[in-house]
Amino acid sequence: MRFAKVSLSIRQLSSHVLAIFLGVVLTFSTLGVLPSEAEPAPKPVTANPPQLLAQRQSPTAATIGSSSFVTAAVNRVGPAVVRIDTERTITRRNDPFLEDPFFRQFFGDGFSQQPSREQLRGLGSGFILDKSGLVLTNAHVVDKADRVTVRLKDGRTFDGKVQGIDEVTDLAVVKINAGNDLPVAPLGSSSNVQVGDWAIAVGNPLGFDNTVTLGIVSTLKRSSAQVGITDKRLEFIQTDAAINPGNSGGPLLNGVGEVIGINTAIRADAMGIGFAIPIDKAKAIAEQLQRDGKVAHPYLGVQMVSLTPQLAKQNNTDPNSPIQIPEVNGVLVMRVIPNSPAASAGIRRGDVIVQIDGQAITTAEQLQNVVENSRLGQVLQVKVQRGNQIQQLSVRTAELQNASS
Repeated sequence: MRFAKVSLSIRQLSSHVLAIFLGVVLTFSTLGVLPSEAEPAPKPVTANPPQLLAQRQSPTAATIGSSSFVTAAVNRVGPAVVRIDTERTITRRNDPFLEDPFFRQFFGDGFSQQPSREQLRGLGSGFILDKSGLVLTNAHVVDKADRVTVRLKDGRTFDGKVQGIDEVTDLAVVKINAGNDLPVAPLGSSSNVQVGDWAIAVGNPLGFDNTVTLGIVSTLKRSSAQVGITDKRLEFIQTDAAINPGNSGGPLLNGVGEVIGINTAIRADAMGIGFAIPIDKAKAIAEQLQRDGKVAHPYLGVQMVSLTPQLAKQNNTDPNSPIQIPEVNGVLVMRVIPNSPAASAGIRRGDVIVQIDGQAITTAEQLQNVVENSRLGQVLQVKVQRGNQIQQLSVRTAELQNASS
């Protein structure tokens, strides 16, 4: 019995050993394929092999690249960007006390002094509009200058003659005589500009010639009133491209090197925000300045502020308020300029302009645009709310004589 059990155990062990041996043989026979019979496993074909996120190139880096679009844009426009140096002599009057006859009677004419003269120098930028030598810049760059010098990027220097200035839009045209071989800046269209587009500022900030800064278009149609320039009639392109003193009058470019604006306004508290006049507006003004030397702007003659029912209610509940204001949307007349079209038509302080020629008016900027786009001498039908009554008045526009009016 015991012998039988031993024999059975031996047979079972032999079966296990045999099974293991056969398994090993089959495994090695499967792996041990001859080289002539082996083929590499097929790899999946993909058009864009996967990359780790950290290894992928950002869209911005792909756009800029080693030879960037900024370089191409600046190379295209740079030769047409100019530096404008100005000189102005001002005369300072002496102390009136020294000119008093009573004083001179006792102390003689020895104390009388000739008026002192001082020479002021300015710096700005501009760019060439055509081969005949027309240069576009800001009005405040060349305004009241006795001498204007235009220097090209290639080092050539020319005397400039101011052909026209428009203070209301802060634009000016300067003419130089340099033959017909001048580089010309390609002009784009500001109507195609969108928020987020590239913005490249070129000019001579702080006296550093041929300086380029890069940013984006931050917003469009930023009114001059919002910027704090109340004596202008403009809707700016706002950009975060660095604009510093000396950039004024230089071009703002898009990503392909076309001029989309004229760098013009800087706010000390803006923390890197700059403003540019849209090129579509500048082209129209430049044509008028070249032809007539000035631009006629229609005006009504009111100082105004945008009004909402909430603001009116806040005013009306103040016991110290001098007037009660209609609680409506419109433009509140704060002051009527004497002898102006508004005064002649009977517009009064405290009136709320709610409509012009059938168009609803809700903001001061909107009213200003309507008037700016009207014709000189055009009669505008102005609806105002005066207290609880509606008044329909006819106002004939007149020419704005200076920016302060």
